[in-house]
Amino acid sequence: MGGSGRQSLFAPFGVEARYQLSLTGWLVLAAAIILVGVLALSITGIRRKGKPIGHQSGIRMIWWLGAVFPTVTLFALLVVTLPAMRPIVAGVDALKIAVTGEQFWWRVGYAGPQGGVVTANELRVPVGRTVDLRLEAGDVLHSFWVPGLAGKMDMIPGRTNRLVVRATKAGVYRGQCAEFCGLSHALMAFDVVAMEPAAFDAWLAREAAGAAAPVDAAGAAAFARHGCGGCHAVRGTDAAGMIGPDLTHIGARRSLGAGMQPMTIPNLARFVRDAPSVKPGARMPAYPQMTPEEAQAIARYLKGLA
Repeated sequence: MGGSGRQSLFAPFGVEARYQLSLTGWLVLAAAIILVGVLALSITGIRRKGKPIGHQSGIRMIWWLGAVFPTVTLFALLVVTLPAMRPIVAGVDALKIAVTGEQFWWRVGYAGPQGGVVTANELRVPVGRTVDLRLEAGDVLHSFWVPGLAGKMDMIPGRTNRLVVRATKAGVYRGQCAEFCGLSHALMAFDVVAMEPAAFDAWLAREAAGAAAPVDAAGAAAFARHGCGGCHAVRGTDAAGMIGPDLTHIGARRSLGAGMQPMTIPNLARFVRDAPSVKPGARMPAYPQMTPEEAQAIARYLKGLA
């Protein structure tokens, strides 16, 4: 994914990531200049064929290469890189989003006038607006990393870390947990959707609404019968669990299982009936007593929650 553009340091879509790319370019340039200088000295030394360097020549070399050149180079790098080290300031109008790393998925909560908007495995941000990410962990160490948006930030149980970001262009990008957190660490990705402000506001308003009417009544009944509401919430229904992801609008999400699979009815049915076989270490238990027909009905119900 390093050069795909969806998860790449070389395809920035955030202010901090753009600074980091610029900083990387300057450091590479400085390293190349130093390398060329060392090679030039080596070639010069070889061509002298053992002729000793005079005292005065040696002193000048030490002054120029040991004092003047490093001082000028480091000062120039400092001047160039200081602006890139300036953090983005989160003003009072910054959008606050709480992101919690779980084993092995992401809980995402939005604060604002709509209130109470909770989703999973998908982070949506408005282009051009400062976003104040409040990063936490619900169980073990995780690390939030979206290369095109900003640098890595650890997520530590019992502590809230802040990462202030600002997206500069719309698009769909990818993030990943960058701290080994268990069996499915490598299967803990998420989508970052940068949207134009008006589209973001409209999306947030839709997310704040309750669940859509079930398109499969049998699926809704099976969902309740098997106790899915004990772990999952579906706003507007009796399901109010807080252990697993909020499923109120799961059908509108781009992927299933934290970026593992497309959001399709067959994939949903398999995940509902035997999540550990799809995602090793997942805390969601298997339901061997659930028939394939019930799993399909529940999947149709969930896919209709858009």
